[in-house]
Amino acid sequence: MGDQKESLRKITHTLAMKNEEISNFICTLKQSLDNLEANSNRVQEDLESEFSSLHAVLDEMKENMLTRIKQERASRTYELQSQLSACSKALESSEELLEMANQTLCSSETDGFTQVTDSHAAAVTMAPAFRLSLKAKASDNMSHLMVDFSQEREMLQGLKFLPVPATPEIQVSECQVCDNTVTVVWSLPEPDSKIDHYILEHRRTNHEGPPRIREDYPWMVVEGIREMEHTITGLRFDTRYMTFRVRACNKAVAGEFSEPVTLETHAFTFKLDAASAHQNLKVEDLSVEWDSSGGKIQDIRKDKNRTNSPMHSPARFVSPLMSPKRAPTARPGRDRFTAESYTVLADTMIDAGQQYWEVRFDKESKAFAVGVALRSLGRFDQLGKSSASWCIHLNNWLQQSLTAKHNNKARTLDCPIPNSIGVYINYDEGILSFYNAKTKQLMHAFKTKFQQPVIPAFMVWNGSFSVVTGLQVPSVVQSGQRKNSGTSSSNASLN
Repeated sequence: MGDQKESLRKITHTLAMKNEEISNFICTLKQSLDNLEANSNRVQEDLESEFSSLHAVLDEMKENMLTRIKQERASRTYELQSQLSACSKALESSEELLEMANQTLCSSETDGFTQVTDSHAAAVTMAPAFRLSLKAKASDNMSHLMVDFSQEREMLQGLKFLPVPATPEIQVSECQVCDNTVTVVWSLPEPDSKIDHYILEHRRTNHEGPPRIREDYPWMVVEGIREMEHTITGLRFDTRYMTFRVRACNKAVAGEFSEPVTLETHAFTFKLDAASAHQNLKVEDLSVEWDSSGGKIQDIRKDKNRTNSPMHSPARFVSPLMSPKRAPTARPGRDRFTAESYTVLADTMIDAGQQYWEVRFDKESKAFAVGVALRSLGRFDQLGKSSASWCIHLNNWLQQSLTAKHNNKARTLDCPIPNSIGVYINYDEGILSFYNAKTKQLMHAFKTKFQQPVIPAFMVWNGSFSVVTGLQVPSVVQSGQRKNSGTSSSNASLN
């Protein structure tokens, strides 16, 4: 009976999963239909716009060329008409001279004949007809303004739609994830000189493999990429993976997206556990402020069954691949920090691997500390004053000092007080280092052997701080750790 129920349950679960896939596919098809309608209208409008532009160019060229023909005709007409007028006047003058000369030749009078003959001869000699050029000043041939559009006509007849760009392929082996940046590299099946730019989309996810229809995070778009690679900076890796896809675009159309690629983002993410905090600490997400009135301790104590505190319930562990998991590490019978232990813990424990986080604090705080602690840290224990915690401590009460503390031993640090501190832990090698978060200069390093999982721990009195998580171990920190595999004897004395 039990086996049959289990079998039916599995089949039902499989069918339910299949139904969800079909529902997602139906959503995809409906979206594709809507996109098809919108895209077809867009390309039709683009085509009409291109042809309108082409017609406008041809019309403008036609008007310019007609204007040149008209100007040339007017110029030639003026030259020929001027020459025609001059010739007509010369011809009329010549005819008058000829008539006078003939009359003189036919006359029988002898008196004054010689004088008249000489006068007429001089007039004929100076006749305008002798000064005229009988070559036309302008040709009636307009061949130099003729056009031949045969090549252009062939080119226009060869007009066709731009080909859709080929689908890029992301080269996973060349992609890099480091220092909270991701460099994505892709290639095309063959060179395409008509590619204008690329569009890269990415989104955070906690699921490995291809993207799902219903995701918690939207696609983020990066447009106008000219090269076949792009580096995304300023990321906060608060999910386990990031999914990427890219497509090529020419002047008119965008190609299909590449097959999505999921890259794992190794980073340490945690939250502050408000239920562990001293009543004078006001905790909001990853920020803490000193509240002399005692915060909202009464509201918190009303819920005795809450399970998000490392003092009352399972805390999250982080594996070497930074994948949080639950583990039974309850501390029954323990309460929040109290007395002068103005402490708050994270909600995630570390039992392997290398992790890094940063904390920005108010340098005007009367006291501040950041480090790690064991689960055995007592509710009255102050950070660094027992064997269960390691920290850097800022004292701003009488005079400002920065010290490294562990097991109630302190060593003054001879370094400027930064605005923020980076904390690096290599659990397997027992290294806990503190850095100037901006310059990545090493401030202090503990070398020990962690016998139990540790938790990020913080303390503040009359001040405030905020924590930045989702950070990878910076490359400069990793390289510095390799160069300085051992710590100095001055640090060892605190271990």
